[in-house]
Amino acid sequence: MAGGASSVFIEASTIRELFRKLSEEYPGMEPHIKRGVAVSIGGKIYRDQLDTKLPVSSEIYLLPRVPGG
Repeated sequence: MAGGASSVFIEASTIRELFRKLSEEYPGMEPHIKRGVAVSIGGKIYRDQLDTKLPVSSEIYLLPRVPGG
C-alpha cells in the first residue's frame, strides 16, 4: 500500500492530519484507515483519538484493529 516501502516519512501535527496525508499520498491505505487502525506512538496505543498531537520526529506504527472482546 506504500509502494513497497517498509516505512514512510510524513509531516503531520495530529493523527487526523497523518491519516489525511497518508490517504492522499498512498491511496491504497485509505480503505484500511477508514476501516479503522490504531496508532502506536512511543509504545502507547491510540484509538479514535484523532486530535492527538504527534511528537516531533516520532516513530509511529499503524496497527489493524483486532475484533473481539
